[in-house]
Amino acid sequence: MEIRFRKRKLQSQYECFQNASRAYGNEVGRKYILRINTIKQTKNIDELKRLPVLRCHPLKGDRLGQWAINLTGFYRLIFTLEGETLEVVCIEEVSKHYDD
Repeated sequence: MEIRFRKRKLQSQYECFQNASRAYGNEVGRKYILRINTIKQTKNIDELKRLPVLRCHPLKGDRLGQWAINLTGFYRLIFTLEGETLEVVCIEEVSKHYDD
């Protein structure tokens, strides 16, 4: 799949581990990069959903149309699908799922 980023900052964090680590910490930063690489290697959303470690799932409510995959226990990567055959993934944000 093709990857796009909603903000340049998200792309910079993907391209440079130091930027990701500074923004999210070492563990989340490493998994952010790893998960995007995994998305790039898949052909479609069904393939992503079959990888149990990702827990790829559609979101509901205010986030209808968005998808999430796990980074760590509390952090998740939010993305949308674009294109006629949904072959383009747009990285929207890294979110702390249960904000305290």
